[in-house]
Amino acid sequence: MPSKDSEALRATTITIPAGVAIIGTGKASPGKIVTNDDLSQNIETNDEWICQRTGIRQRHIVTDDQNIRTLAVDATNQAIANAKIAASDIDLLICCTMTPEMNCPNTGARVVAEIGATPAGAMDISAACSGFVYGMNLAYTLIKAGGYKTIAVVGSEVLSKAVDWEDRRTCVLFGDGAGTAILQATDRPEAGCLYQTMGSNGDGWRELYIPRCEADIPENDNGVFSGTFNTLQMNGREVYKFAVSTFRKCVDNALKATGLTVADLDMIVAHQSNARILESAREKLGLPEDKLYINIDRYANTSAASVPICLHELTEQNRLKPGNLVLFIGMGGGLTWGASLWRL
Repeated sequence: MPSKDSEALRATTITIPAGVAIIGTGKASPGKIVTNDDLSQNIETNDEWICQRTGIRQRHIVTDDQNIRTLAVDATNQAIANAKIAASDIDLLICCTMTPEMNCPNTGARVVAEIGATPAGAMDISAACSGFVYGMNLAYTLIKAGGYKTIAVVGSEVLSKAVDWEDRRTCVLFGDGAGTAILQATDRPEAGCLYQTMGSNGDGWRELYIPRCEADIPENDNGVFSGTFNTLQMNGREVYKFAVSTFRKCVDNALKATGLTVADLDMIVAHQSNARILESAREKLGLPEDKLYINIDRYANTSAASVPICLHELTEQNRLKPGNLVLFIGMGGGLTWGASLWRL
């Protein structure tokens, strides 16, 4: 006989669903906006220099009463409301972040408690800018296997706490934010992930990393280290080259695996690392402007939060319809990359 305590635990019944749908999205952006002109008051830079190289005009930065957890909670509560479900319907929450509040407990567990979804499972995924796409792929697979019905995937980052604000090579690039998508089993067999991939190349770790001590600095640093520990260090040139080549490979591989063409895609939702990378890729693919969403000008690079923020804005603008083919792409530190092609 089960004990009274065990009755409070969520039981999982294996029921294989026909499909998986994205039923709700949400986002959270700190109210404090820092423009390029604001940055130029403290470091040697200017709006024109930043815009020409990155497409960024401003970024959102947390205030003293905000952190990765509060952003994740706000974005997830909004997604729950938009999905028209109760928090208690969530079976699992996957929090994708490279800037966790603490190493222990995981941020996801505290988010679950604060949104009222206990005893849902909770885990954090650290794959940098690829994190949310990794999370979507994992959530889809878990639901499709029949063990879970409803999973919240959250991308939340507070990169303002992880940059050296005196290093103009990095501090101009990043911002804070969060985005959430609710995935749920559906009886629509056409809905779900048609193709997914997750990859890494750890040999490239030194191109984007956060060192804690002297031992973490690579021998051949090539002048990347800014001199400040516990902050992002980036070899901009190498990361740019990696992003350009990986973006194209992700698109080509997804289309080859599914027998689709670029013209079949209704939208590409990609990590917002650099507007020049995105625009160049769009032109080479022959995509019209309205099929590759870009919002880096307003948010900067929010790592794992960038893809779900884009997804939510597209949903708000009513630009995504049932049956649409949408390709999600993430690339980041690790080095890591991921893609997920969905029929909505």
